[in-house]
Amino acid sequence: MKSIVVVTLILALAVTGCTMGPKESGGTVIGGVSGALIGSGISGGRGAGIAIGALAGALIGGEIGRSLDRADREEMQRTAQYALERNRADETSTWRNPDSGHYGTVTPRRTYQTAEGRYCREYQQTVFIGGEEQQAYGTACRQPDGTWKIVK
Repeated sequence: MKSIVVVTLILALAVTGCTMGPKESGGTVIGGVSGALIGSGISGGRGAGIAIGALAGALIGGEIGRSLDRADREEMQRTAQYALERNRADETSTWRNPDSGHYGTVTPRRTYQTAEGRYCREYQQTVFIGGEEQQAYGTACRQPDGTWKIVK
């Protein structure tokens, strides 16, 4: 079982070049940002930890991105929004794309309020691609419009 961190959005696609498709590109971006955030936390914000985390995350995220299509990502996003808004801590919501056979879960873990008054939730996300389990951990905060945005 591979354990990975895939949650946020945005990083340089230059890490892997321009020969990838849109699914792989998106996964690379998400993985790279997530890896950079984890590397920053582990290394106390030092550049080497951030760079290593970003590279590792980008490579792993590209693998998942190659496998998930738009319908998979939409179902995953819809389920995450629902679970973050309505589920109690440790209550799991499941999504499934019957066309691709991919499926996954989203489980909010801890809810808290920031000093600025924003509500945030830590969560765990699991995706099953071709029978292999991929896990992601992150934090999302409620936006003024009521949607949840991944912050790390």
